[in-house]
Amino acid sequence: MERIKWVSNKLPRTDDRQLSIMSLENVDKARRFHESFPQYSVTPLANLKEMAQALGVRGVFVKDESYRFGLNAFKVLGGSFAMARYIAGELNKDVAEVDYAYLTSAKLREEFGQATFFTATDGNHGRGVAWAANQLGQKAVVHMPKGSAKSRFDNIAKEGAQVTIEEVNYDECVRMAAKEAAQTPRGVVVQDTAWEGYEEIPAWIMQGYGTMAAEAARQLREAGIERPTHIFVQAGVGSLAGAVQGYFANLFPDKTPVTVIMEAQAADCLYQGAVAGDGKERFVTGDLQTVMAGLACGEPNTLSWDILKNHASAFVSCPDWVAAKGMRRLAAPVKGDPQVISGESGAVGMGLLAALLEDDKCKDLREAIGLTRDSVILMFSTEGDTDPDNYRRIVWDGALSTDEI
Repeated sequence: MERIKWVSNKLPRTDDRQLSIMSLENVDKARRFHESFPQYSVTPLANLKEMAQALGVRGVFVKDESYRFGLNAFKVLGGSFAMARYIAGELNKDVAEVDYAYLTSAKLREEFGQATFFTATDGNHGRGVAWAANQLGQKAVVHMPKGSAKSRFDNIAKEGAQVTIEEVNYDECVRMAAKEAAQTPRGVVVQDTAWEGYEEIPAWIMQGYGTMAAEAARQLREAGIERPTHIFVQAGVGSLAGAVQGYFANLFPDKTPVTVIMEAQAADCLYQGAVAGDGKERFVTGDLQTVMAGLACGEPNTLSWDILKNHASAFVSCPDWVAAKGMRRLAAPVKGDPQVISGESGAVGMGLLAALLEDDKCKDLREAIGLTRDSVILMFSTEGDTDPDNYRRIVWDGALSTDEI
């Protein structure tokens, strides 16, 4: 069986200038923008009381993003807010003036017209961009890497986007989208990764993700938890991880929760950077084959990397069986707990937590991050069954069980 690999964060600290991206004020702007959508509602925070008792901790909470805007994933939060910020900037307006009603109005079409938003995706981000473009009367072009699920392709195409599956990996699709946008009149890249010279839109996307973190913080308080002791958050390029880490570091500057960054082992660029320990980025190349399609990204977001270097507690490289374990735990919870339909990229936190608390081979990591009976863990199930066939293979048929590896 492939083993879980991990490293504590001993990276050199920087001046932390990127933390301000996720300031409480910036996240509040994003949240107010999302609240203007008629489809908006706060997604559930599943309180797994019985699971916590079974695992021997005080609390386990899972933010269930399968209910987000009817799109079965959280990614739309980032793409929609980035589009709004871009349009606001083109019109010399504050994003507070650019709500859903304005963005879907005849006045917006008259004042702004149409742009074409280009993106690369493993599924959820592209669907979010396509949906937002469709809602706001804009155009979208979406490129997917080889091996992408047809169900994810179909969901993007249904939103009216021009969508293709290419014979290259995710990172090459990003470069393709950027090149095409540069060659298209009013072409805009809406990508949730950042590189030198392309940082403004990724920062806006991260702020959009902050809506989910802010909702979770409020829901925890309503459940009587002022502050989680631990946050488990997954990473592809790291935009979500940096957004969640950044928000909670701003919310609890004097006692930020212990934050564990989890990646798919086939695409663990942040883990590789943490192992190297010099603060520089590391890339993972090749086909990046993993069941966690949403995490199959080999090149880190530079903005998020800076935030994580300064605030993350540990980086963990997870084999596919960890995600499968989490999917089954959430699908068939302990009696009395709510069920969470969590896809491959959404369930890795639950799988890792179960492994840490039940398997003595994980004792070193468990002790390093200080998991005890008093721990309250917050996780984010970022997608539902976005690949229904594979979801059933894993949850119903037992694919990727530890017995078969």
